[in-house]
Amino acid sequence: MEEKELEGILFFSPENLRYLSGFTGGEGVLLALKGKRVLLVDFRYLEQAQEEVSGSEVQRLEGGMKGVAQALRRFDLRRVGLEAQGLSLAGYGRLAEEAQGVEFVPLDRDLEVLRRRKGPEEVERIRRAVEMAEGALKEVLEMIRPGVKESEVALELEFRMRRLGSEGVAFDPIVASGPRSALPHAKPSLREIREGDVVIVDFGARFDGYCSDETRTFFVGRPEEELRKVYRVVKEAHDRALEAIKPGVPLKEIDRRARDHIKEAGYGDYFGHGTGHGVGLVVHEPPTVNEEAQGEAEVGMVFTVEPGIYLPDRGGVRIEDLVLVTEGGCQVLTGADEGPEIL
Repeated sequence: MEEKELEGILFFSPENLRYLSGFTGGEGVLLALKGKRVLLVDFRYLEQAQEEVSGSEVQRLEGGMKGVAQALRRFDLRRVGLEAQGLSLAGYGRLAEEAQGVEFVPLDRDLEVLRRRKGPEEVERIRRAVEMAEGALKEVLEMIRPGVKESEVALELEFRMRRLGSEGVAFDPIVASGPRSALPHAKPSLREIREGDVVIVDFGARFDGYCSDETRTFFVGRPEEELRKVYRVVKEAHDRALEAIKPGVPLKEIDRRARDHIKEAGYGDYFGHGTGHGVGLVVHEPPTVNEEAQGEAEVGMVFTVEPGIYLPDRGGVRIEDLVLVTEGGCQVLTGADEGPEIL
């Protein structure tokens, strides 16, 4: 606020509202002032907010953006920051119309530091989410066999995570088999798993708002030899990235360690995404670990390491672990066997 000469900042995203106030409802607006925070919620969430929130004043919001504008006038604010990623263009238009005379300053990268480093309680919640997700995976492994549909495995995995205590999935599980495993974000289909398939399973649970994220690649029987080689290359790239993680190391250097190894093995054209991303209250959040990443690894960061190689029409391999940056390097939070497990 001081750097931008702001009198206040408006937050809209559920994850930042939860982080800054403790409110877990789906909608609301948080007005952060110098020395004070005000959470604005409509009638549906008022009682819930009063029970959950600490450190912020709870006020009833009426009239949507008209009510937000009234709050700005009540505090006589003239220059206010906006959480840019939490507000749609249409929402901004309505707010600007209702709050004429207020200068709004969009904030994007300025707010990335908010949740980038996790405290011990946050890390513990992520660990609990990991335990639920991996417990569910162990229970459904026997389903990954010829004749079972991808969608059946994904549905059962989600059910088992919820039964083990997950308050919801961190994202829709990915189960992709055979040639479809070459699609990094394939949606589970009605395709039946076959003998010799590679099967990618990307999954995550959610505990007390915090997410886990993990990918394992399985062989059903014995796949073609090149895919076995691809697995070895991905695993080596994954391990090289882990070895590079320590406080002060540029995030793009962590990406480079994995990417260079894959390039040297001749598969550079088949690794088209970043090596990792932050995980917390949402499954994709700062920091980003890719070729263009800004900043360095810091103690308390939690992010994925997930190199992959995807051969069109043949199959793909991805190994994804969740790591915590520590004083001495990193700690791997995910613990499921990295295989390749032959089912």
